[in-house]
Amino acid sequence: MAKIVLASGSPRRQELLQRIGITDFDIRVPDTDERCPAGLTPAQTVEYISRKKAAAAAALCTDDEIVITADTMVFLDDQRLGKPIDETDALRMLSALQGRHHTVCTGVTVRQGEHMLTESESTQVYFRPAAESELKAYIRTGEPMDKAGSYGVQGMGALLVERLDGDFFNVMGLPVLRLSRMLSKFGIPFLA
Repeated sequence: MAKIVLASGSPRRQELLQRIGITDFDIRVPDTDERCPAGLTPAQTVEYISRKKAAAAAALCTDDEIVITADTMVFLDDQRLGKPIDETDALRMLSALQGRHHTVCTGVTVRQGEHMLTESESTQVYFRPAAESELKAYIRTGEPMDKAGSYGVQGMGALLVERLDGDFFNVMGLPVLRLSRMLSKFGIPFLA
């Protein structure tokens, strides 16, 4: 079986790969310019950046290795919410999200040599109404500071989420069902 390379430094993505039975993989993180053209839809945006990451990772890998890249973004009314620059920015984002729904979109690329497949997954996340004091208490935990949209659904941020429609793992940063189907096209079997 070909060697798998996760081209991401995300501990959540590493954990999710292990959860689906991929335990023998290398981590190689390429330096990637994550800017993209204006006018793209959320799905097109994350797919574009995922492909850019795969192209950058190709320089770190051999043609026989299977490379996985991903890009996850939070969109509120088609406006991208990145990682907060400080606590004030985190409060701004969380205040905008509370009591509303937003979209978490992840682009995933699997590449082996010249064979490349890119897909995306979208999940609708519904936040409950929250008081500013609750949002500030959450920010004080430090959890929001390295996450798109200023929250982590797998941690205390779950206390802000009323429900989601779609893939929970997508919100964590890697849609594992979609990824397993993509990897099967590269000869990686699951539940076989």
